[in-house]
Amino acid sequence: MDTPNAFVGIKSQPTTEQVATVLGATADLWIQLVDWLATQGAAEQEWSSVSPKYGWALRLKLKKRTIIYLGPCDGCFRASFVLGDRAVAAARQGGLCKATLKTLDESPHYAEGTGVRLLVKRERDLVAIRKLAAIKLAN
Repeated sequence: MDTPNAFVGIKSQPTTEQVATVLGATADLWIQLVDWLATQGAAEQEWSSVSPKYGWALRLKLKKRTIIYLGPCDGCFRASFVLGDRAVAAARQGGLCKATLKTLDESPHYAEGTGVRLLVKRERDLVAIRKLAAIKLAN
């Protein structure tokens, strides 16, 4: 079963304090990732929600291009990417672990690209996310 967004049903954008509360122990990982992405150029932040039934996500962008979506969950967070064909090919050659490659292979393919979603529960989960973000930035 998929881990639900912590802000499902909430109509207003979550505050920093609300996000930190739901993330719990992973709040520091969220901050580490956001700060690292800023050093890579993806410093523009935009909260968005297509509908209260999906919750809220933080989009980190480089100019107008979305690099990653971060969705807060209870005690963890989801990192989502939409990778074009070149980025998917680069990811397959990018030294990702078998579990991440399996997730990539099983991810749905849309007209915009392949939608990859990874859950962050501990620091080691950030390794694959940083690699995918670097690939997305380069492609």
